[in-house]
Amino acid sequence: MKLKYFVPMFIMALAMLTSCSDDEVVTYPDGLRVSSSYMALPVEGGTATITVDCNQKWSVDTVGAFTKKTPWFDYKIIEEKDLLPKLQISADATLDGRSTSFKIVAENGTTQIVNVIQGLSTVSTATCAEVIAGPDSKTYRVKGVCTGIANTTYGNWYLNDGTGEIYIYGTLDKNGATKNFLSLGIEVGDEITVEGPKTTYGSTIELVNVTVIAINKSLIKVDSTYVGGVASNELPLEGGELTAYVTCKGQGVTVDIPEDAKEWLSISAIKNGGSEVVFKAAPNTGGDRNTTVIFKTTDGKKEYNSQMAIAQKGAIVPLTVAEFNAKEVGDVQYRLTGLVTKVDDAAAGKYYISDYTGQVYVYKASGEVSLNDVVTIVGKHAEFKGTPQVGSGKLEEVCASAEPISLADFNAAADDNDKLYVLTGKIVEIVNDKYGNVYIEDENGEKVYLYGVYGDWTGENKKNFITDNGIAVGDEITVVTIKTSHNDAPQGKNAVCFGVKKAN
Repeated sequence: MKLKYFVPMFIMALAMLTSCSDDEVVTYPDGLRVSSSYMALPVEGGTATITVDCNQKWSVDTVGAFTKKTPWFDYKIIEEKDLLPKLQISADATLDGRSTSFKIVAENGTTQIVNVIQGLSTVSTATCAEVIAGPDSKTYRVKGVCTGIANTTYGNWYLNDGTGEIYIYGTLDKNGATKNFLSLGIEVGDEITVEGPKTTYGSTIELVNVTVIAINKSLIKVDSTYVGGVASNELPLEGGELTAYVTCKGQGVTVDIPEDAKEWLSISAIKNGGSEVVFKAAPNTGGDRNTTVIFKTTDGKKEYNSQMAIAQKGAIVPLTVAEFNAKEVGDVQYRLTGLVTKVDDAAAGKYYISDYTGQVYVYKASGEVSLNDVVTIVGKHAEFKGTPQVGSGKLEEVCASAEPISLADFNAAADDNDKLYVLTGKIVEIVNDKYGNVYIEDENGEKVYLYGVYGDWTGENKKNFITDNGIAVGDEITVVTIKTSHNDAPQGKNAVCFGVKKAN
């Protein structure tokens, strides 16, 4: 079934050309009057003003103008003695025309809707790739397949046309209202044509509050998936079979598995005319992995498809921070151990960890930490504006908590095999490069002897750590160590390096 929803912008524009005079007074009940119910702004940016005549207190509600909770116009109320108050709105220049509305709300609950338009909207028909490459604020019309639905209240979903994928953030119903996505009947696999303005939120390309132009229902749909008799699309680490149950109204079913997934995923059977497709996954010796398979059918003239995600649990891959930062964004789970060097929001799980190879930001990891904790984090490689970060993270363990201390205070401290200290100093002598016996010195000339500098908390990265990592005299290192003595001389023992600043 094809649905068409039209936004009569030209009617609105025409109405504004004839009704935007400040001299014309539009009367409304209950003592609330405005000089015009339309306000027009030039596309290059500017201001527009109306007067408000109300016999009680009133306010402005800009909910209708919000996109991501940020209105695209500003407003202010201008009070002048013996004159009616004026409401002035202003906006910056825009690439395309845009429209919205706001409410003037009287104290008794009476409201007046004021429509706002800036320029005349021009819609560019584009592919997803062209939207991704195009400028923000431009309005696009795009046709593609719904590949996933993230929110069924506001209508947040993914649209893919083969050239790329964009996120739809908010879908209007046939009357232009929000929070009514289910009324549209959109399902994964349907071919949808939408219109809306582009925005970039972090690294996500979005069309916001789109209008649905057409829905072409798919002739094929994946109803459910089962693994071991349980509804799931996730296969276990040891491999196994996943059965997809399919409804097809077309002429037969074919299934495409992406090339990069064929080494671990295959089709073991297609049963009952294609209504059951059984996939087989090999054991997984790496990290988490996933793919999207495509089910296809035809009516003899046109091809229809539906997509289905398949995931498989994997082993958690231990990495250094530098190795983690070099990975690609994906679902593989990594394990990192580091020193918490900066805390943005401990309760929200936002902080930085460092090891001897570098630093990385941990974003919203479950579990609370403190500055100078040695922690182990498990999470995926994510990015924000091109910068790597640990996403979907979990605090696996707080290995220890350490106290920052000056080198002089460290030398004067009592020996304690259980208390950990954070020391920072410049290497001034390497006594034994095999085991990392070095002297470090601070800006006051105080020295500390470190009996053994290692590369990780387990002690496995032990021998030749200094040599293997090119650490030399003049480099500044940060270590976590205990205080001991040898022949009455103070020293740090079994120090783990959590930071290296090269001399040049």
